[in-house]
Amino acid sequence: MKMFRTLLFLSLISLLTLSGCGDDTPVNSTVVAATYKDLNADYAPLVLNPAGPPTRPAQKNKYTFFNFATGAIIANTDSATTKWDIGFRSTSIIFNSGTSGPGAAGVIVQKDIFDGVTVAPTAGYTTDNYNKVTKTGTFAISTSPFVDGVTTTTNNWWLNSGTSTSTIITPIAGRVFLIKTADGKYAKMEILSYYKGAPAVVNNLTDLDRYYTFRYVYQGDGTTKLN
Repeated sequence: MKMFRTLLFLSLISLLTLSGCGDDTPVNSTVVAATYKDLNADYAPLVLNPAGPPTRPAQKNKYTFFNFATGAIIANTDSATTKWDIGFRSTSIIFNSGTSGPGAAGVIVQKDIFDGVTVAPTAGYTTDNYNKVTKTGTFAISTSPFVDGVTTTTNNWWLNSGTSTSTIITPIAGRVFLIKTADGKYAKMEILSYYKGAPAVVNNLTDLDRYYTFRYVYQGDGTTKLN
């Protein structure tokens, strides 16, 4: 019996030792990978107007601010701080830098698949340069649908409307947002849907718009590795 207990004890020690010797690759706990669903980007119901196009009189015309480190919405009262990285309002997307905020945020729109982007560049990020008073300058990301063949200094489009008569907003496939955050960290983001619930097939008569679903990877240690 004593010999049996000794063998059993040695077997348990061996199992514990083996279980700790499998993959000794360190886990990078600073990387956060998540999907944020249905971010409200100033949704307001359309009101039909017999004399012209529909309007949204209930809209607040305010951005919804997001922080990648916390994965949370930041209050509008903190718009003049570095607590937020990116802001959404309708099809408009802004970053906390330049004319939009006091932070160091910026963006590079890269044509690639999301999982294929594993390292963020350290330079080349575009910032917002739009003057609200004079209404001159540009945003880093265009608020208009993609226009084929057009080349401008700011042609980082994220959406298209399918056809010239379509009103359905669709994220352009193969667009990865490489983002430098307000405090100088790095993230990547892909917009998956502009409609509440991220329906596979959008019905613009019933599906509520201005609700972003996006996935992102955030690197919290200041390095550029995004996996």
